[in-house]
Amino acid sequence: MKKTVLYIAAVLAVSGGLMWQKPMVAHAEPEVIQEAPVSTVLEVAAEEDSDEDNGPAPEIQAAKKLEEELAAAEAAAAEAAEEAANARQNLVNYALQFVGGPYRAGGNDPRTGVDCSGFVRYVMQHGAGISMNRSSGSQATQGHAVSSSQMQPGDLLFYSGGSGINHVAMYIGDGKIVHASTYATGIKISKWNYRNPVKIISMF
Repeated sequence: MKKTVLYIAAVLAVSGGLMWQKPMVAHAEPEVIQEAPVSTVLEVAAEEDSDEDNGPAPEIQAAKKLEEELAAAEAAAAEAAEEAANARQNLVNYALQFVGGPYRAGGNDPRTGVDCSGFVRYVMQHGAGISMNRSSGSQATQGHAVSSSQMQPGDLLFYSGGSGINHVAMYIGDGKIVHASTYATGIKISKWNYRNPVKIISMF
């Protein structure tokens, strides 16, 4: 009897120890992960970034375009002015090569003899490709009138002998003109106001 009791006690002791050695499993509730709300600040920032991607405001773009157009127009005007100045100077240089040539009433060629209007007509045609009338009086009706303060090299000055225009000369700059003057002097350079001009015109 004692042996049986001891045996049972020993079995219980061993089985109890095994129970305590078995790990206990905890059954926890599954954790619910909530998504963080989207920040309205980030949304606004995103909208602002999107606006910036569209470029400057329309009024800024329009102002910039106008500025570019004005700059282009100024550049074109400057280029045209430079071309005109070069054409004028080329014309003057062409005329000056005939200084010292003979004067001849009714003449049309400065190499063989020419009068004032024939000289201007020849030089304008061959030096600048500009057609002129034959007489000084009719030449004064061409082009557009300018003042003495506005005249530039290549402009034409007309003088009167009391009964209308009877002489024409070309302004060469620096207050001087070139013209077919008289039989005694031929083609020469004079001061522009050696006589008072009654009209000044520009063909440019």
